[in-house]
Amino acid sequence: QVQLAESGGGLVQAGGYLRLSCVVSESTVNTYNMAWFRQVLGNEREFVAAIRGSGVETKYAETVRDRSTISRDNGANLMILEIYSLKSEDAAVYYCASGSFRQPLSESAHAYDYWGQGTQVTVSS
Repeated sequence: QVQLAESGGGLVQAGGYLRLSCVVSESTVNTYNMAWFRQVLGNEREFVAAIRGSGVETKYAETVRDRSTISRDNGANLMILEIYSLKSEDAAVYYCASGSFRQPLSESAHAYDYWGQGTQVTVSS
């Protein structure tokens, strides 16, 4: 079973920079599609960004496309999400997820099989 663990959340100022990390337990991490989602209490889980095993193909939600970067370091079993120019609406619990490389990159949470526990991001004005 693949295990994922997020880190890097906390209190960040509006307009600031956020860097989240996701460590994956599997050494074959480069075969998985991986993604970040976020969720605000009472709302559905929302897609943020996704990346192929090779790191070549990426996908972003419209809300973060111009101010975020998703990347991965397969040698370190690591996936990174960077968001710049943080907005109040970026506040949420952020989850990393992994899914089969046999599927195209997806914005649907149902396409991902394994999830981390989440890390809280709070944005102060």
